[in-house]
Amino acid sequence: MTDHQATIEPRGEFELSRAITFLEEWPATQLPANGSDLRFSYCSESDWQPVDIRVSQSGRKVDLTMTAPVEDEVARILSLDIDGTPLTDIAGRDPVVARLLAAAPGLRPVCFWTPWEAACWAVLSQRTSRRTATAHKQRITSELGTRSAFPSPQVILEAQALPGVNPVKLERLHALAAAALDGTLTTKALRAVPADVALATLQELPGIGPFSADLILIRGAGSPDIAPTTEPRLLTAIQHAYELAEPPTPAEFRAITDAWQPLRSWVSFFFRAIPLPA
Repeated sequence: MTDHQATIEPRGEFELSRAITFLEEWPATQLPANGSDLRFSYCSESDWQPVDIRVSQSGRKVDLTMTAPVEDEVARILSLDIDGTPLTDIAGRDPVVARLLAAAPGLRPVCFWTPWEAACWAVLSQRTSRRTATAHKQRITSELGTRSAFPSPQVILEAQALPGVNPVKLERLHALAAAALDGTLTTKALRAVPADVALATLQELPGIGPFSADLILIRGAGSPDIAPTTEPRLLTAIQHAYELAEPPTPAEFRAITDAWQPLRSWVSFFFRAIPLPA
């Protein structure tokens, strides 16, 4: 198998070590520690075949070694496809954001390997604990995946049963698999239209409500400038960080998050991923 090499020079700060730390703790992945390199496998959106990835960083440059030429997908996963320099201006406008960035310099949002996996996680984690959802995802990967990659949409679509998955969730996963295969549930399709259109399209899929649609578009497709109004933890974090008596009203939420443009998704991620210093 021929390896493909690529190098990305991020626009703005980026520290691979922070992405690795996040992935080690994130229930959706829980990647084991592997030194200073990031290694993972997933089914590429280009052909839904498994691909192995190794990411390393030397100075500002991020080096990729891949078993298929999927550097654009890896860039999206690590938010290296987006110019991060506007964070400086955002921090200048908002002292709370400035404190967040100072607490974890170089962190960028880390996305699901694909919107397909994000959607599957959304369904698997519905009405159950994250620990249980993680266990089910790991069993599905172990029994049906290839080289530690979560199964492709075709594999899931053909599965008559999945470990830990009840018939309702199985039916929903089958519908998501069909949407991924027909191109609806892909980064290309979701990023090609305005966010409100993409969110509406996602909510037409079985089992995908507003919360899950936000997750898929922001953390699956990597859309950089959405303020997710459906995320309770974000509302609570904003209440505490901005010393509000109650969770923000819709008007307060808009007033605060408008100052985060053009990277509202990023700042929303930081509020959930970075403990705010006292």
